[in-house]
Amino acid sequence: MQANAVVDPRVIGEWLEAGRRAPSGRTRDILEKAETAAGLTPDEAACLLWVDDEELEQELLGAAGKVKDCIYGKRVVLFAPLYISNYCVNDCAYCGYRAGNHGLVRRRLSLSEIAQEVIALESMGHKRLVIETGDDPDHCPLDYVLEAIATIYATTHERGNIRRVNANLPAATVDDYRRLKTAGIGTYVLFQETYHEPTYRRLHHGPKADYPWHLQAMDRALTAGLDDVGIGVLFGLHDHRFEVLAMLAHADHLEGRFGVGPHTISVPRLRPAPGMNEGLLASPVSDRNFKRLVAVLRLAVPYTGLILSTREKPALRDELLAAGVSQISAGSCTGVGGYRRGEPAAPQFTVEDHRSPDEVIRGLLESGYLPSYCTACYRQGRTGDRFMELAKTGRIKDVCQPNAILTLKEYLLDYASEQTRDIGERALAAHLTEIVSPATRDETVARVDRIASGERDLYF
Repeated sequence: MQANAVVDPRVIGEWLEAGRRAPSGRTRDILEKAETAAGLTPDEAACLLWVDDEELEQELLGAAGKVKDCIYGKRVVLFAPLYISNYCVNDCAYCGYRAGNHGLVRRRLSLSEIAQEVIALESMGHKRLVIETGDDPDHCPLDYVLEAIATIYATTHERGNIRRVNANLPAATVDDYRRLKTAGIGTYVLFQETYHEPTYRRLHHGPKADYPWHLQAMDRALTAGLDDVGIGVLFGLHDHRFEVLAMLAHADHLEGRFGVGPHTISVPRLRPAPGMNEGLLASPVSDRNFKRLVAVLRLAVPYTGLILSTREKPALRDELLAAGVSQISAGSCTGVGGYRRGEPAAPQFTVEDHRSPDEVIRGLLESGYLPSYCTACYRQGRTGDRFMELAKTGRIKDVCQPNAILTLKEYLLDYASEQTRDIGERALAAHLTEIVSPATRDETVARVDRIASGERDLYF
């Protein structure tokens, strides 16, 4: 497969130019369509990326918030990254783990150290993790990663357990993806970093520099039988408008070939990292443009989970939730072994939100959101095209709402501070009233009572 069969830069250029020239009347027509949660074609999204009028921009952000609520309600999923190895054979200009960063102390956690990290995360209340590694087949082979995943699932502490492990791992073969599926991962995540091939080749050295191999990783993952994949770019490496349209083209390609688009789209923004070659990086994305592109992604692919990391400051994270983000990390450490030690570890990048999960959850509750540690869809078989069918019709929130309430009740009982518990109990009662089906609402109330009596891990 040729790379331009997935992402054709010539076509993207045509979309961008047409979008730049689009009259305001066309932009308003596109916004009107977008508010129906029907999604947008890349060329329609291109028009919205050029919005500069303040009134239109507010309409754009408002429409994205409405669509997010239509599909997911007020639910916000929480997770944490777990870095298990920082060995890497690649020399990527933007990354603190790059091979050329000779000042970095390289580490790979033992299985017992992984278990200690998991206990630390479970003690915060986390139920879902994304496992992270550098790319080094000798120091971090797939066999080790599979043992790590098994260790995570097997480690429990008091009432805590990790119910879903997602995996952000280097591009691999179909056979290796089959092994990851057997290990029981949730979503396989891989960022393209940048879809602009000349920029990609300039910034990458090592095995990762193979642009077509990296670009087609999701095709191989889905061919191997993995149900859910997550894509993303590192905003700041190239023009953000090009990157958004390239991601949408990639999503269309996966939908057309496999009948299922990306389960998640991540929107990390470039941040300083120890040893980073800053001289090669020249496309910063302003807060305003960042909010706009998040809103456009929400409107273009309303069914997809939009993920925001702790790279961003708390105030901006709140604004991005209103613009369509549906999943956030909390209490993150981006260094190997940082959770159990409770001390700084050499990070892959700089974190801007240093709040604990309890502080993040309290902030979400105060803003009217429903924090969720739900992992039910994976265990109920609501994955791949089955999840997409529910998400595209807006029916996914019929199970997401009650499941989020149940996981919130667990958190409030087992981990919350007194202040968060008080706010959370009031919020929980309010969110219960928003369950549309009387039968589902009554059953959710009954299960909340069962959790209060000591049961755990109840879900629809």
